[in-house]
Amino acid sequence: MSPHPDRLLRLIHALRCLPGVGPRSAQRTAYHLLQHDRAGALVLAQTLTDALEGVQHCQQCNNFTENPLCELCASDQRDGRLLCVLETPADLLMMEQTRSYQGRYFVLMGRLSPLDGMGPQDIHLDKLVRRACDGMTQEVILATNFTAEGEATAHAITELLRPRGLILTRIARGLPVGGELEYVDSGTLAQALLERRPSA
Repeated sequence: MSPHPDRLLRLIHALRCLPGVGPRSAQRTAYHLLQHDRAGALVLAQTLTDALEGVQHCQQCNNFTENPLCELCASDQRDGRLLCVLETPADLLMMEQTRSYQGRYFVLMGRLSPLDGMGPQDIHLDKLVRRACDGMTQEVILATNFTAEGEATAHAITELLRPRGLILTRIARGLPVGGELEYVDSGTLAQALLERRPSA
């Protein structure tokens, strides 16, 4: 017999869907919301409901938006010849913060990972092919992460798009800006050496 009411148990269980939240964290969060911040809990509940009802995927880039097209896809200031493929909306945000890329995007919303049950249909590869073959795209920049899953995803995309006459490029790996060699791991240093280029 549990000392918690059923509704509190359901709240604790629901909070565990959040990344990094285990049983103890979920319990502490539930206690805090009910004991100290009921007004905040109501705002959270309403905001989450609003987001679930109002946020959708952009018809072109697959990122989150409230409209059929996101602001980036609706802009006529972006270079339609370039298409950068990313794993997540967070990756797109980081790319935009560099202010060094003015092309278009496609967000996979994941990466190939058979162990996690993520196959080609789960990361919208069919939609990506349609987007890349829109008649305007000339170069597809693969900016998936340098993990085993990210590399497998980049390889699968390359195999899909190579026969279609597109230029396929991969973001470079190497030393971080301002990094010192003695503090860089050997794998990163080896990759930087392999991907060296002529000195300016």
